[in-house]
This record gives sequence, C-alpha cells and structure tokens, in this order.
Amino acid sequence: MSIRLMVTITAVPGKGAELAAQYRGRCVDVMKEPGCEQFEVFQSVLDPDRLVLLERWRDAAALAEHAKVNEARAPLPPGLRQGSGEREDYTYNRTR
Repeated sequence: MSIRLMVTITAVPGKGAELAAQYRGRCVDVMKEPGCEQFEVFQSVLDPDRLVLLERWRDAAALAEHAKVNEARAPLPPGLRQGSGEREDYTYNRTR
C-alpha cells in the first residue's frame, strides 16, 4: 500500500514564490526516483509564504530509499525557508 506524506513548509516572509520556484527542479528530479508516485509543491492562495509538499510513495522501502538519496542531495538555498516544517504520514488507500 502506498504512503502519503504531507509536509507544510513556511517560507521566510515574502519569499514564498522564490521557494516554490526552487522546488520546481527538485520535484522533477524526485519524480524520477523508483517508487515515487507523486512529489509536488502547492502554494497557498491565502498565504503565499505557506507551501505544502505532497508526496506519495509506492511503499515504505521506496520512501526509505528516497531518504537515503535526500541525504546526499544539495540543500535548497539558505534564507528561503523558516523552521523545519510539519510532516504528516498516512497509509494511502484510494477510495475512488
């Protein structure tokens, strides 16, 4: 069964659009990883400095492999993100 992650990200005030743009390339790269079913960033229309990263992985093994790849990945430029964000994990069961 797939695993869904929802990560809420807060940008430094006024940097939401720049942070979202930085995630564009990362989304493309991560979507090429084995077992990645979704990796997209969405920006709030009410608070442009609030972004949500939606991830879906085929299984726990694919997510664990992604974590290893992430350790070697270059970080996003400093000064764009505030705090460490909030992460929610779910077992994904599509109903429709």
